[in-house]
Amino acid sequence: MSYLILCDSCTDFTPAMEQDSHFIRIPLTLHVGDQDIIDDETFDQQDFLRRVSETPDCPKSSCPSPEKYIEYFDQADDIYIVTLSSHLSGSFNSAELAKQMYGEEHPDKNIHVLDSKSASAGQTLQALKIQKLAEKGVPFEEIAKEMEDFTLHMGTKFVLETLEMLRRNGRLSNITALLVNALNIKLVMTSDGNGQIDKYAQGRGMKKAIGKMAEAVKGDAISPAESTLVISHCNNAQRAELVKETILAAVPFREVIVAETGGVSSLYAADGGIVVAY
Repeated sequence: MSYLILCDSCTDFTPAMEQDSHFIRIPLTLHVGDQDIIDDETFDQQDFLRRVSETPDCPKSSCPSPEKYIEYFDQADDIYIVTLSSHLSGSFNSAELAKQMYGEEHPDKNIHVLDSKSASAGQTLQALKIQKLAEKGVPFEEIAKEMEDFTLHMGTKFVLETLEMLRRNGRLSNITALLVNALNIKLVMTSDGNGQIDKYAQGRGMKKAIGKMAEAVKGDAISPAESTLVISHCNNAQRAELVKETILAAVPFREVIVAETGGVSSLYAADGGIVVAY
């Protein structure tokens, strides 16, 4: 059976994913000042970060239309869709609407929409796991069920250089963001299990926060010797390597994959941000 994995563009594509025709990026649109930026393969991270730093207004993003998903539904037998957490974006609802619209004329079509309950590296990890199962010939229904179960137990942690974007987009209180920025406190953040952002730990300075993140990963990673760790970084490959070394010193993951953040992830992670999923 042929398959496609449609990933909204908060999924951070690795170079290998970029070259693999099984993965399709469904772009969100980023709004910076009066500029609309399509978050596709043309995304220029350096230019984007510069524009964000120079624009006083809060950058925003808008989700793809259902039609953007539907245009790929005829191209494979099995369609898997991975979206940003439904608590953070309307992308999941748009994909579900696409499935419903298409299903009215194609009721037997295999389409599964996965609410990642995560973002960034979490979506990358899920998309890669779907591919591994599909390549093994696991039936569509079993993959859909396994991915829903996997999502419930998947871990996501992140440390950001600044919380300004989260504050400006209403994800953190003004007091919290301003206080930690002023004191150089770096928060280790996590998904609360339902796709919303929650604080996990904190450290004074980035290096200590990365150590706290490694401790957090060690505390809840399930069968790491058989699992994959995905690290996404925004414009800081050196920091991603430090994160990799720090986590592997504490947790023996079978495989580590490093990706650069795409447009949506770069918007929220901001320059220097790190996201891990496992």
